[in-house]
Amino acid sequence: MNSAAQTTLTPPHTNTPEMGELSPYQAGPVLTQAMLAHNGITLEWQDSQRTTLPLLWLRDHCACPACRHPQTRERLYLPLEPITEPPSVALLDGHLHLQWQDGHVSAFHSGWLYQRRPEAKLTSAVPNAKPWVDNFTPEHISHSDFLTPQGEKAWLTAMLRDGLALITDGPLVEEEVSRLAERIGPLRATNFGARFDVRSKPNPNNAAYTAVGLPLHIDLPNWRQPPDIQLLYCLQNGASGGESLFADGARVVEALRQVSPEALTILSETPIDFRFQDETHDISMRAPVITLDSAGNLVEMRLNNWIRDALHLPVEQMDAWYSAYALLWKLFHSEAHQLEFTLRPGQMVAFDNRRVLHGRREFDPNSGARHLQGTYLDRDMLASRLRVLARNV
Repeated sequence: MNSAAQTTLTPPHTNTPEMGELSPYQAGPVLTQAMLAHNGITLEWQDSQRTTLPLLWLRDHCACPACRHPQTRERLYLPLEPITEPPSVALLDGHLHLQWQDGHVSAFHSGWLYQRRPEAKLTSAVPNAKPWVDNFTPEHISHSDFLTPQGEKAWLTAMLRDGLALITDGPLVEEEVSRLAERIGPLRATNFGARFDVRSKPNPNNAAYTAVGLPLHIDLPNWRQPPDIQLLYCLQNGASGGESLFADGARVVEALRQVSPEALTILSETPIDFRFQDETHDISMRAPVITLDSAGNLVEMRLNNWIRDALHLPVEQMDAWYSAYALLWKLFHSEAHQLEFTLRPGQMVAFDNRRVLHGRREFDPNSGARHLQGTYLDRDMLASRLRVLARNV
């Protein structure tokens, strides 16, 4: 399959291939050489970058309407058989054109290939999670700025990076939390509804609907898939007390790793039971308090002491589990790891519910009204929205 140079193809109506991508790729360098090699086609661009792409990869990524649906951009073709005959190769205006043994023609934009060459570093608009450092201060984006593409992009970036961000100076109107959330994606409904009110009320079925202080926790660890992102919009906060508390699970897990790797092992490898039950629901899940990935990074926390169910473990494991759990609790509630502030009317705080624990101080319901409205979003929707904004912002 060694061949020295490009062969001639019948020119298409246009020499600039359309790859069916929404993200920009047209600004990449043009190809200066394309040659058959024993393991594919060797390409060289005008900046001297080189790569060799297998024939199966190239055939698999043909973007013509027969291989990719022209409206949905979904793949329609799968190369199931090996390619036994090399295609004809041509460069037309610096773009790659191939004619396969069955007569099919594939055209590839040079910039698109340049972005996807195996040697290229993959880039993403979505930031990696970054554990909090000492004196961490969350991003504050004004409501009016959030309604612009640049402001929304800044807020989404902070949310996905830090797990916590605020919107300030918003209107004091009911359902504003829903309107802001729906710019990003559909509301995630739970047994508390798609949008919920946080205020003291008679006959509560959750501690959040009382005036008591709430230790740090995540919401709904009793669900197989706890909500990803929680949004809380403050409409009234004239009560004495009720300061908001937050702590970064990514930071605390690293602190636990330093203090007691054995405790981290116990809490990340021992499933326990979580359960919420009232007159109409009984939702339970068995999972570890901490879930780590293969590299030891935090995937999710499931720390919520008041809906932790009966501890069903072998007797010989119980004391070690309680000791590890107590250590984690003390680390989360230490002053070094807690962030505290008062949420003001017109502010919305959002946080990664599976990473950042939240709580509040006790408040006096007789000293003034306190009313927050909340909802949940899926993290995938935040990442999706950020990628869409990054195309043009």
